[in-house]
Amino acid sequence: METPSARTSRWRRLLPRKRGRWAAGLAALVVLAGAGTWAATADDGGPAVHRQDRMMRVDGVSIDTSYFTTGGTQRRPAVLIGHGFGGSKNDVRAQAEQLAGAGYAVLTWSARGFGKSGGEIALNAPDREVKDVSRLIDWLADRPEVELDAKGDPRVGVTGASYGGAVSLLAAGYDKRVDAIAPQITYWNLADALFPDGVFKKLWAGIFVTTGGGCQKFEKQLCDMYERVAVSGKPDAAARALLTERSPSAVADRIKVPALIVQGQSDSLFPLGQADAMAEAISGNGAPVAVDWIAGGHDGGDLETDRVRQRIGGWFDRYLKGDKGADTGPGFRVTRTGGIDSTDGAALTRGADSDTYPGLSSGGKTIGLGRRTQTFHNPAGANPPAISAVPGVGGGLSQLSSLGVGLSIDFPGQYARFDSAPLDTSLRVTGSPTVRVDVRAERGDAVLFGKVYDVSPDGKQQVLPSQLVAPFRIPQSQQGMGVQLTLPAIDHQFDAGHRLRLVLSATDLGYASPAEPTTYTVTAAGPLTVPTAPALKTAAATLPWWTWGLPAAAVVIAALLLLTARRRTATPAPDPALAGVPLQITGLSKKYARSADRYAVKDLSFRVEKGQVLGLLGPNGAGKTTTLRMLMGLITPDDGEIRVFGQAVRPGAPVLSRVGSFVEGAGFLPHLSGRANLDLYWQATGRPAEDAHIEEALEIAGLGDALARAVRTYSQGMRQRLAIAQAMLGMPDLLILDEPTNGLDPPQIREMRDVMIRYAAGGRTVIVSSHLLSEVEQSCTHLVVMDRGRLVQAGPVAEITGSGDMLLVTSAQDVAEPLAGKVAALPGIGSAVRTDDGRGLLVRLDGATPSELIAELVRLDMPLTGVGPHRRLEDAFLTLISGGSA
Repeated sequence: METPSARTSRWRRLLPRKRGRWAAGLAALVVLAGAGTWAATADDGGPAVHRQDRMMRVDGVSIDTSYFTTGGTQRRPAVLIGHGFGGSKNDVRAQAEQLAGAGYAVLTWSARGFGKSGGEIALNAPDREVKDVSRLIDWLADRPEVELDAKGDPRVGVTGASYGGAVSLLAAGYDKRVDAIAPQITYWNLADALFPDGVFKKLWAGIFVTTGGGCQKFEKQLCDMYERVAVSGKPDAAARALLTERSPSAVADRIKVPALIVQGQSDSLFPLGQADAMAEAISGNGAPVAVDWIAGGHDGGDLETDRVRQRIGGWFDRYLKGDKGADTGPGFRVTRTGGIDSTDGAALTRGADSDTYPGLSSGGKTIGLGRRTQTFHNPAGANPPAISAVPGVGGGLSQLSSLGVGLSIDFPGQYARFDSAPLDTSLRVTGSPTVRVDVRAERGDAVLFGKVYDVSPDGKQQVLPSQLVAPFRIPQSQQGMGVQLTLPAIDHQFDAGHRLRLVLSATDLGYASPAEPTTYTVTAAGPLTVPTAPALKTAAATLPWWTWGLPAAAVVIAALLLLTARRRTATPAPDPALAGVPLQITGLSKKYARSADRYAVKDLSFRVEKGQVLGLLGPNGAGKTTTLRMLMGLITPDDGEIRVFGQAVRPGAPVLSRVGSFVEGAGFLPHLSGRANLDLYWQATGRPAEDAHIEEALEIAGLGDALARAVRTYSQGMRQRLAIAQAMLGMPDLLILDEPTNGLDPPQIREMRDVMIRYAAGGRTVIVSSHLLSEVEQSCTHLVVMDRGRLVQAGPVAEITGSGDMLLVTSAQDVAEPLAGKVAALPGIGSAVRTDDGRGLLVRLDGATPSELIAELVRLDMPLTGVGPHRRLEDAFLTLISGGSA
């Protein structure tokens, strides 16, 4: 019987070489008669893209293909696009049309066992799926419109996501004709992905097989391997060898072409460590490599499709077309999320980048955990299991995690936990934390699951970044001597005052744990080391060009501010105890003009801390504008006081230099550029030019190249951003925004929110007054609600909305009444009612936590697609100001 290595060697000898002859290769690929069809599509006014559908045969197996070009015989590079597991060529049609319109010849195909193609699924076997790619390259080499490097050697790139991403890597390793690749959210070593550290990733493996159409659709030895491992719960050496042989890592030393590696942060199937391994290997071969961590992944979230496609196009322009001016992007980029947009459910994002990929351990910082020894148990049958990521639900959990809702579950007595001291300053972790621990098991191997939580200052809330957990199998030979554990790679901001919590659990829902009960003893033998990637720089948001409006007079406003700044009145002595508090208002009152007993603001008191984005809400006439005018020193209160960083506020008070404000309708000289308007404004304040910090303000506001254009060409959204940048000049510690999104459409509002989030992320404070409750709910951390001049309620957004009481649970299938009844009968559940469309439940919690609810829904086999708060800020607001005019 031929061994796997011998079979691979035989296949390598059969592969055509970069400058070889192709008659034999072309003979293996036969076009079925009558199978070709042509279609033409328009691409946003660009050249018409023609599509030719054709069934081809490779070694007796039918392969369904589509070929996209703009017609003509002018030579152009070619691109092959592979699809994801369980999909077909139809999934990548839009990208194919886009690349064809950009001047490429594009070929897509359905892999063996998928779509209309024949054959069995062989998981990208070298002599099957990878060989199919080489036969497709043979076909491209015979096309008159495809550019050739030599006879039979087309200029070709390969891209694809997940399964298609892996085949792009394998094609580059097995066929020297491939010139550039762009793999997305894929694996480097499938054995490491499904059997990490020798632990079986049972849920994802099961989904993998089911998505492929069942075990019978796979090559027999793959089906046998899966069933063997699934029954035993533990991968064997033969299983690892089989998957490794079919992984890109098997040809690591032969992948020597430019590679753009796109990997997902929300991905418990192929985590960031897989991309790190491929980047290290390919760059080690001397090839150009760029790495891009997107927000989404196999667990859901934003895949950033448009941005990623644009970057892939730039990558191929550089390395296939030879365009040295093409923008290939930074060596490393990471997308950072800052909450969820309630208008469309999309994550609010911004980017950070560096010139080179830092790896997963750059800028390590040690965090003490103490050396306390803890004992816990693996329960019989490994039940109930802890819950971290849940395949098919993870995207929803990740979104809730970004809102500060912790949904992971660790059962008492089944885990050890080690907490750090509260952080003195905020900490951005980018990469894989590591820790050394001493582990002992009562019997056999120790199988543990490690994760690092973000714990709130009061200890009531813990968030698991991206819902990621790492399994560890520690054999008896390594027990008692200390082992180094590498935890999941993440990009996460831990705020000042928060703690890092290392948890080592005996079970996890996504993995197979030993069924035999046992006892584990764990001691933290060293600190937690977290990477910080210090070279990363936050990037400005990409801006659309919107419809313009709002011409005004910036010089007049600047002159008024200058006159105000020069006025000085006697102020009370500073309060040292409040020197670090951005704002404290105490007993503030202001009567209407010519009125002895009617108040615009009455006995108002609240406090704002550093790093908060505070929303000031209230119906018309609530006193919001009057409060802001007193805060900015424009009018004097009748009673009470306002203190900014311990200094009393009066018109012209020096502390107002630490306050920036945006006033609705702020305008600029239309014939000057945006940059010139800002320079003129700052000159009018009379403060030194070096204090302006213009570049920092512009980076946060995200104005981009528009700064060089005349303001008369600006859209309304651009003018709003310019006004925000003006308010941020000098980088004030307290930024006040009054209705900053008036007149903007939803996409513009989302980008304005991102500005506020970025500004507060640096430890500064933002106060925003707005009537758009969805905007306030998603961009603000805290709220002050006013009505008729008085304070109604103040506190965190979640506390005011009461989001923990009512949850909306959505499902991939209709929720039957019996299931709704089972949920309603659960302990701690007040009620569970089906939604109008039948695809969800409105669940009222009566003692149970969201985490406990999710655990029960998983146990009841409900195919969850999301869990989130149902009561929105609008409901809470209308309740609080009942009787007022909104």
